[in-house]
Amino acid sequence: MAKLVPEGLVYAVDIQSEMLMQIEKAKESRKIKNVETIIGREKSIQLSKNSVNKILMVDVYHEFCYPKEMILSIKNALKQDGELFLIEYRGEDPEVPIKKIHKMSEKQALKEMEVAGFKLKENISNLPWQHCMVFIKNE
Repeated sequence: MAKLVPEGLVYAVDIQSEMLMQIEKAKESRKIKNVETIIGREKSIQLSKNSVNKILMVDVYHEFCYPKEMILSIKNALKQDGELFLIEYRGEDPEVPIKKIHKMSEKQALKEMEVAGFKLKENISNLPWQHCMVFIKNE
């Protein structure tokens, strides 16, 4: 992803230091300079207010212990015209070979994001098993 923003900065946020160590190793071996790893918390992504243009969450939202607090932290970090890309396995598709606990329906995602102050900009249907929903602030 860092190659997509050669003039920008990519923040890699995770609550597991082991995951961030893997990213650090990849940065070093690939000589990547525009990625900064950040240790998050269960209730916060630990990014400053209005500091990022885009946030990508891939198969992670359903894992949050504190989804309300986490999504509010994400909203806080996004700039006013920022976008949240939510990638989750399609819960309404029984053909997706993933346990139900690791899936999320579009209806569920819309409901939870709307409560948090987001609205759906688009649902990109380019992935075979997952939703790629793009949300923007609803303000």
